[in-house]
Amino acid sequence: MVEMDSGEKRLNELGYKQELRREMTLFKTLAISFSTMTLFTGITPLYGSSLLYAGPASLVWGWVVVSFFTWFVGIAMAEICSSFPTTGSLYFWAAHLAGPVWGPFASWCCAWLEAIGLIAGIGTQAYAGSQVLQSIILLCTGTNKGGGYFAPRGVFLAMYICLTIIWAVLNTFALEVIAIIDIISIWWQVIGGSVIVIMLPLVSLTTKPASYVFTHFETAPDSTGITSKAYAVILSILVSQYSLYGYDAAAHLTEETKGADRNGPIAILSSIGIISVFGWAYILALTFSIQDFNYLYDTGNETAGAFVPAQILYDAFHGRYNNSAGAIVLLFVIWGSFFFGGLSITTSAARVVYALSRDKGIPFSSVWRKIHPKHKVPANAVWLCAAICILLGLPILKVNVVFTAITSICTVGWVGGYAVPIFARMVMAEKRFKPGPFYLGRATRPICLVAFLWICYTCSVFLLPTLYPIKWDTFNYAPVALGICLTLVMLWWVLDARKWFKGPVRNIDVQDGKV
Repeated sequence: MVEMDSGEKRLNELGYKQELRREMTLFKTLAISFSTMTLFTGITPLYGSSLLYAGPASLVWGWVVVSFFTWFVGIAMAEICSSFPTTGSLYFWAAHLAGPVWGPFASWCCAWLEAIGLIAGIGTQAYAGSQVLQSIILLCTGTNKGGGYFAPRGVFLAMYICLTIIWAVLNTFALEVIAIIDIISIWWQVIGGSVIVIMLPLVSLTTKPASYVFTHFETAPDSTGITSKAYAVILSILVSQYSLYGYDAAAHLTEETKGADRNGPIAILSSIGIISVFGWAYILALTFSIQDFNYLYDTGNETAGAFVPAQILYDAFHGRYNNSAGAIVLLFVIWGSFFFGGLSITTSAARVVYALSRDKGIPFSSVWRKIHPKHKVPANAVWLCAAICILLGLPILKVNVVFTAITSICTVGWVGGYAVPIFARMVMAEKRFKPGPFYLGRATRPICLVAFLWICYTCSVFLLPTLYPIKWDTFNYAPVALGICLTLVMLWWVLDARKWFKGPVRNIDVQDGKV
């Protein structure tokens, strides 16, 4: 007789039967989690703006500070994941940890925050991936100074849509296919990241001194409109806060992971550790390799001033070899990271939508919770996420701050979703909690408190204006977009959903005295 997997046993205790294939190993789950965070996708698109706000020292040490607090969040989530190895993870955790009275409302808020954040997350990858592709095409066709092709808005939007559709198509196949691709992804990023981190400073004709990288502080009020040094520092570390999340992807796949009550927490913490180290190394490599700080932002430079990391790569290789071939190759490595990241985030987003649909928390739930009969994946949920992501990208045709808005929506929704179960775990009676193999004991409450406060701070700063004076083309639309969306979700709850939504719906009758 085959012994039941420990993750499946705990799933049954929580009231769910095993429906998805439990085929994922620890390494495959780690690969998907790592690919969702990704080495390049958070740092690369925001590096230029963060560097401009307060100079290199704030950017470099900001990563260290954010990494430190991210560990608190990750450790708190790892403990909960060990106890609740379920698809849909965060909102399921919120429902059970908040108890029978507040559980439905907590799970409702958490599920919608998470769904909004993940779907917007697909958009951030599609936008930034298109931005890298735009730079590759520009350099391949002669650079901005040599009459190269700079993709206009319409072509840029087409690239954005194509990436989204490709990710949806790939996610329609068996999860095993995605896992194989994500195994390629983890090696792509580790090897590619190592090559960039080592090669870039070596290729550069000159490198900045350590005193410049680690101690130089410089604001740019003429460019950003921001005169407050403290405010500039806050905005300069947004790149780190945007980069260091997504590790919950391992939790979304726990119903498909072997030994998920142990391997889920390991994957979460391992992802944070890898990205913390490699991310800092990548920031240092870029910063040490800067040739001319002011030239990076010149709209007349070879990359049209549109993408600072691309200009740093171009300056290094063109300065050394008098051609841009090396820069193009490394940009392609970075673009691959965006491709893998978008693919993994699509996987996670579809799992959240599927889990919420399974519990009848989305309109037309019967459609979105259907599992593909052959591949055993939530194919309809995948395409719903892709369709909404494409709609989010349509303003690209007219508005310049689309990426800022989508990034803010993604971060506030995604990270905000972490806060609900962490807060519930912090205030619940300890006797109600059934710990898994990873258990913090007395350290739970202080760790959860620090994690919760850090999440609140992170969500707040992403709603701040990023450029002054505030005009139509510089306004951060995220507070408006999130406000409208969350207002509709809360109205739905008050007027209707509270009468029937009870949170996760068990499909096995069990008796369990603890959550």
